[in-house]
Amino acid sequence: MAENLNQTPNANRLHIGFFGKRNSGKSSLINQFVCQEVSIVSDYAGTTTDPVYKAMEINPLGACVIIDTAGFDDVGELGEIRVEKTKLAAEKTELAVIVCSDTELSGELNWYTYFKKKNTPVLFVVNKVDVQDGAGIAEAIQNETGLSPLLVSAKTGQGIEQLKPALARLLPEDYGAKDITGSLVQQGDLVLLVMPQDIQAPKGRLILPQVQTIRELLDKKALVMSVTTDQLDAALASLQSPPKLIITDSQVFRYVYERKPQKSLLTSFSVLFAAHKGDIQYYLEGAKAIGKLTESSKVLIAECCTHAPLSEDIGRVKIPNLLRKRFGQGLDIQMVSGTDFPQDLTPYDLIIQCGACMFNRKYVLSRIDRAKKQDIPMTNYGVTIAYLTGILDDITIPE
Repeated sequence: MAENLNQTPNANRLHIGFFGKRNSGKSSLINQFVCQEVSIVSDYAGTTTDPVYKAMEINPLGACVIIDTAGFDDVGELGEIRVEKTKLAAEKTELAVIVCSDTELSGELNWYTYFKKKNTPVLFVVNKVDVQDGAGIAEAIQNETGLSPLLVSAKTGQGIEQLKPALARLLPEDYGAKDITGSLVQQGDLVLLVMPQDIQAPKGRLILPQVQTIRELLDKKALVMSVTTDQLDAALASLQSPPKLIITDSQVFRYVYERKPQKSLLTSFSVLFAAHKGDIQYYLEGAKAIGKLTESSKVLIAECCTHAPLSEDIGRVKIPNLLRKRFGQGLDIQMVSGTDFPQDLTPYDLIIQCGACMFNRKYVLSRIDRAKKQDIPMTNYGVTIAYLTGILDDITIPE
């Protein structure tokens, strides 16, 4: 479903995940926390199956996505599937709330260890203090982790008012400080956007990376000029001085490079988002693996969007065509979309990730971490096209 571009995109919202055993009261706690019914509540264990994602504005946290997950102690064949989806939600989580309701804490402590390794702040909440003394559970948690849990009752509302400030205190001071264009653009700089309007952008709409970049440039008080590819020459001819920076779609990288003024820096939306959402240096290092591909190699292309294949699709059509033209038609290229990213990456010689405008940085970095641990090179759409068209050393890479 398309997001309302008058609202903060979900990928840019703070993702707060609630985790715990079945019937620990996660859903009831969330409903109390946000003062509305986000999740279905039942006395029956396992009511929450797939994770529930709800975009909200929460003072003082700002734009958030609240994630209600299935119990991590779910059992059976379906239970295993639900737990896997809970793990996927954990990869997107930027603040984790672990809900406890009894003295058996092994599962909760395992999840705490997971989040600690991911540098994800954790808040322990002891629920159901209206029917039990939570002090003993809180003491056990503090002895094991050094953290002081909140004691609450999702049924009566006791302690709920402490949840928002407690989460706000856990939020890193620099959260959200990383912007798209970084230090490339300052107030008063002229930035030229070259944006081919292909069939992925419905009439009357711009794609999300274009919208977000334009908004940031306006916030920086830059001078912004936008043209389609066929109007590039006319736009440059109309300017008294060359633009400080040209940002284009990666699919016309070479075309724009051959026409840009020598003094103008050049980058692409995909490269900008590679640095904004991922690890640009790892992507640049991974690009070296492109030159080592052969016709017997295996490449994974990871697209975050889940749209139906289009005739001009950059990930499904254009990049595969460029790779096969260089390395042979027998090159094995596999495509995944959305969150369908393999756990085992060892069969692949290279992973090519899209700009990931639809995912938050936490989730993209979890993919990169998986590739690093399995020693699989990983790069990005824009970096790949720049490499294949011979201009990678000539484009501007944001810090």
